[in-house]
Formats: sequence, structure tokens, C-alpha cells
Amino acid sequence: MNVLERMGELGLIPVIAIGDAEDAVPLAKALDEGGLSVVEITFRTEAAEESIRRIAAEVPEVMVGAGTVLTVDQARRAVAAGAKFIVAPGFNDAVVDYCIENDIPVTPGVNTASEIEKALGKKLEVLKFFPSEASGGLKTIKALAGPYPTVKFYPAGGIGPDNIAEYLCYEQVFTCGGSWMAKPDLIAAKRFDEITRLCKEAIRLVHSFEFAHLGINTPNEDEAATGAAVFADLFSFPTREVPGSVFAGNMLEIYTSMGPGTHGHLAIRTNNLPRAIAYLQNKGIKTSGDIRMRNGRPVLAYLDIEVKGFAIHLLQR
Repeated sequence: MNVLERMGELGLIPVIAIGDAEDAVPLAKALDEGGLSVVEITFRTEAAEESIRRIAAEVPEVMVGAGTVLTVDQARRAVAAGAKFIVAPGFNDAVVDYCIENDIPVTPGVNTASEIEKALGKKLEVLKFFPSEASGGLKTIKALAGPYPTVKFYPAGGIGPDNIAEYLCYEQVFTCGGSWMAKPDLIAAKRFDEITRLCKEAIRLVHSFEFAHLGINTPNEDEAATGAAVFADLFSFPTREVPGSVFAGNMLEIYTSMGPGTHGHLAIRTNNLPRAIAYLQNKGIKTSGDIRMRNGRPVLAYLDIEVKGFAIHLLQR
């Protein structure tokens, strides 16, 4: 897997300004334990180059890249130290051309249509949107995405626990950059357990898994209608028929046949279905059957597990 694929699967890239290279290795291990195996070390501090070198050498399971790269010299030094990718806050032609010529993944910063067109002219389609919130946030990204449907955005700047889920629900947001999980004061205080905890909490925000509905298997249409009528009578739930099932309210789906699962299924909603599938595959959970598509987008996928007689399927939020 290349680094851009890994970044897209994670949905969140820690953007770190590190003050002491001695902290680099324990920091990388804390991030990895928390579920974030890609890190962008910004060239804003004197310790950046050495930090990249130590992470690349001692924690190879973490893909380390260099951020805030402003010059070709910085890009060259970062790559020599072991950086697997380069991120820039703006569109610097010299830096971009150097990376392309040397086959180094590069994500330059953009926030205008003209900059996007420059990137497309160089065959780059994963672009940092910076500074995101100050540039209008998701509203601006959606406006820019319209004419450029192949572009994937990496917003950074103002991304935090209060808004990351909203960004990641949008299909053209490739991943987000954030620093709240590993702020400089936490690193300096060597609170690596706390950084791991914050990373795990951030992963929950990335996917925002939540219960959507319960599916109940019945052998035929009459049994399904009878079951739905009970819920309607007891709780005044409205009923509606859809192909293959009857809904009672929004959270009870009664199948007109014996569907997946011994007893039925649990539907779990998530921000981004492909990203959630990749996350669960890393836990050893595979999908079962075909992924259901709508208008060219994946919207539903069953998992290859059953819990207490219930199958599980994911739903695109």
C-alpha cells in the first residue's frame, strides 16, 4: 500500500510540531498504538529533520512525512532523512516539480480554483486545502469541488474534534490534518499515554459509528406485516413497505423472508463506507458479498461476522 492510500484510509493525519527529537520515537509509537500510523512532522522546528530520521529508522510501521515544506532544500533534506511524502502549505512550483521529478508523493496547499488547475496541470489530484476554516471550510471545499470532481481534498487548519466528522462525511474529502491529539505541551510533558488515548478518541470521531436500525427476520410477508402492526399498535410507529421488508418507525426493519443473520441484522451508520471497511479489515473483519452502490457510490456493506445471531451491515451516512 502506498502512503496516499494509507492516508485516505485513516481519515486523519496527525500534524506535529516537535521541539525535541528525543521525543520522536515514543511519540510515533503512541500514535501507532492509538491507531494513527501516518504522521506529518512539520518543518517549523529545528528538531523536524532529526525527528523524521529517527521515526523512519526506529518505527518503520509508521509512515512519516514532512509538512510545512517551503523550499526544495527542505524537501531534499526531509526525503534524505526518510520522509515518505511531502506536504506544503501553498503551491510552490519548485517544490512540486522536484517531488514529481523524483517520484515523491507531494500534497501542495490550495484554496483557489487557479491553484487547483495548476495542480491538475501537473497531474496531482490529492491537494491540501489550507488554511481550511479560515478559507471557508467545508462550504468552500464543496464549492470548489463542483467543477473539479476528480480532486480529493486534505483540509488542515482549524480541524478539531468538533468538526472533523462533518468534513469526513463529504466524499471529496480524502483525509484531514489535525494536531489536537498531540499538542506540543503534551509531547514536551511526555504524556504519551494521553496522546494514545486522544488518538483512539479521534478514530471514533473519524468513523462516527452509530446504531441505525434493527432488522428482524420472518419467514414470509404475512409474518412481517403482523410484526410491524404490533409495534405500530404499541408505540404508534408509522409503518412503510419497501422491497423485501416492512419498517416500523425508522429503527425496526422486519424482513419478509429469512435474511442475513440467524435472527436478523444490526445496521451501523458511518461517515465514509470505504474508510470504515478499511478500518475493520485492519482488525481482521472482512465484508461479505457485494457492496451495494447508489449513483456510483458505495452505500451498504455486510460484514463477514455474526454477533449473537445478528449479522451486521454498514450504512453510508
